[in-house]
Amino acid sequence: MATSGWRSHLSRFLWVAATASAQWIHHPTPGIPRTADGKPNLTAPAPKGDISGLWVRVRPPGAPGGPEFGNTVTYYMAPGSKVPFQPWAEELFNKRRYQDLGANRPSEHCLPHGIIGAMLPNTPFKLIQSPGETVLLYEEFTHYRQIFTDGRAQPQDPNPTWYGYSTGKWDGDTFVVESTGFNDKTWLDDSGHPHTEAMRSIERFHRIDFGHMDLQVTIDDPKAYTQPWSVMIHLELMPDTEMIEDVCDNEKDAVHQVITTK
Repeated sequence: MATSGWRSHLSRFLWVAATASAQWIHHPTPGIPRTADGKPNLTAPAPKGDISGLWVRVRPPGAPGGPEFGNTVTYYMAPGSKVPFQPWAEELFNKRRYQDLGANRPSEHCLPHGIIGAMLPNTPFKLIQSPGETVLLYEEFTHYRQIFTDGRAQPQDPNPTWYGYSTGKWDGDTFVVESTGFNDKTWLDDSGHPHTEAMRSIERFHRIDFGHMDLQVTIDDPKAYTQPWSVMIHLELMPDTEMIEDVCDNEKDAVHQVITTK
């Protein structure tokens, strides 16, 4: 099964509709504050030092209709901001976005979205906190990240990986995650913003109240961009439900894609 583009969202919707009875979708999540009628109170105060839960990104204002159209970083940038490309990176982005129309993105070949992009599909992710480590589970493709909070430093001369190497710490009521050691094979979003192995990312998770959280992601990659730049992604808690298994196996769609431009 290949899970990319609008077809994957449609197929996932139909599959969920057919199998929802097996997904614990009505099992009350423990520890969630509730109103008098038993409904989750998502505006209750945020728990201190806790960002755990099942989260999904909120579709940004101004994005076209359809869940897949929130999957480009420009919708999450401050008004008037522009991505500060190095010339070669802008040329590659334009080819991916306007010439290839987003075809051959890594996810079409069952490969990871990577930093920023993994947060943008209309599918949830789960944060699980434990002493010394926070684990991030992505529903899409059943991928995961480890964020170490045991005080270790970033590795020196790491073997490049899809999600890099992540360390986290609390800065007041914000959980800050630094990641380095990426390969250059992922796209930052489905539109094709590139990066190099020199990329460093900083993610700042700030829980506003019990059911809402802001995630600011800063990209610092001097080989691809002239200066660091940031996006702000709004997240909402998904109570009383669980993730479903989503496996990309033996994809066969990419070979049948035909790209036409005028």
